[in-house]
Amino acid sequence: MNGTSDGRPGNGPPAPAPTGFLAEVKDAVRLRAAVLVVGVLALQIAFVVSYVGAFHEPRPRDVPIAVTAPTGALASDTARRLAALPGDPLDPRTVPDEAAARRQIEDREVDGALVVDPGSTTDRLLVAGAGGASLADALTEVVASAERSRGRTLRVTDIVPNAPGDARGLSSFYLVIGWCVGGYLCAAILAISAGARPANVHRALIRLGALLLYSIASGLAGAVIAGPVLDALPGGVGALWGLGTLLVFTVGAITLALQGLLGIIGIGLAILLVVVLGNPSAGGAYPWPMLPSFWSAIGPALPPGAGTFAARSISYFGGRAVGGPLLVLAAWSLVGALVTLVCARQRDESGRTSGEGAAGAPG
Repeated sequence: MNGTSDGRPGNGPPAPAPTGFLAEVKDAVRLRAAVLVVGVLALQIAFVVSYVGAFHEPRPRDVPIAVTAPTGALASDTARRLAALPGDPLDPRTVPDEAAARRQIEDREVDGALVVDPGSTTDRLLVAGAGGASLADALTEVVASAERSRGRTLRVTDIVPNAPGDARGLSSFYLVIGWCVGGYLCAAILAISAGARPANVHRALIRLGALLLYSIASGLAGAVIAGPVLDALPGGVGALWGLGTLLVFTVGAITLALQGLLGIIGIGLAILLVVVLGNPSAGGAYPWPMLPSFWSAIGPALPPGAGTFAARSISYFGGRAVGGPLLVLAAWSLVGALVTLVCARQRDESGRTSGEGAAGAPG
C-alpha cells in the first residue's frame, strides 16, 4: 500500500495545491509584499498631506523686517504699527540707519527693510529677491497695504536680486533636491546590490567610502551644471561643490543608517524624512516665513532646508550665515556614518556568536 499507517501519503504523488480565487491571491501576493504595499500607501498619503499641508495657504508669518527713520521715535512708532497688523505677518525691529538695514539684509538677519522718509509721502522698501521671490512679493504686498492705509506710497528696491538665469530664485532649491535624490538613491543601490545591512564593519566602511566618492562626483557635477553650464547660479563652483559633496554624503549616510537599523524598510523611512518632510519644508518655493508653523520649524533642521539656505547664501550673499546649515548637515552626516558602523559591528558580532554556537553544538 502506498501510504502511512495514519493515512498520510507516503511515497505517492504530492497533494494537489489548493484551488480557488482566494488561494490564487495568497499565492500571488505574499504577506511580506502585502505589508510593503501598505507601507507604500502610507508613504503616499504622507506625501500628499505634507505637500498640500505646506503649500495650500502660503502667507507671511512673522517675517523679520528692519525699520529705520531719521528719528528713533518715528522708527519705533512705525515698527509698533507694523507689529500690530492683523495676522502677525511681520516681525519688525528698528535699526539706526539705512546702512545698518542693508547689512542685516545681506547678512540674512532680516528679509527686508522699510526706510521711512517723513519729508515725503513715499517710503522705500528694501528686499532681497534672491532670498525667495515669493517672500519678497508677499513682503511688498503687506507693507504696501500698510502704507496705503496711512495715505503713503511705497517704492521697492531689490538690493540682492536673482541672477538673470535663475527665474524666481528656484535654481538653488532644485539643485539641492537633485543632490538629495542622488544621495539616497546611491545608498539604496548599494543596499539592493549587496544586501540592506552590511555584514561587518569593513563592508560598512567600503559602502561609506563608495558613497563619499559618489558624493564628490555628484557635488562637482551639480555645481558645474548650475554654474558655468546653465549660468543659473552666480556663486563660485568650489563653494557649491563642497556644499553638494557634504549634502549628498549626508543624505546617503542617513539612508545607510536607516537600512542598517531596519533593512530595506529604511529606504522608505529615508524617503519620508528627506522627500516627504524635507522637501516641502526646505524653503524653496516658499521660504520659511511663508510656511505653516510645523514646516517652518522642521525645515532648518532637515538636510533639504539646510542645503537650500546654504546654496542661496553661497550664490547671492557671499556665503554669509552658512555656518548653522553646515553644522546641521555635518551633524546628520556624522550620526548617519556612526549608526551605520555600529549596526555593522553588531551584525558582525551576532554572526560570529551564532557561528561559534553552531560549531560547538553536537552534530
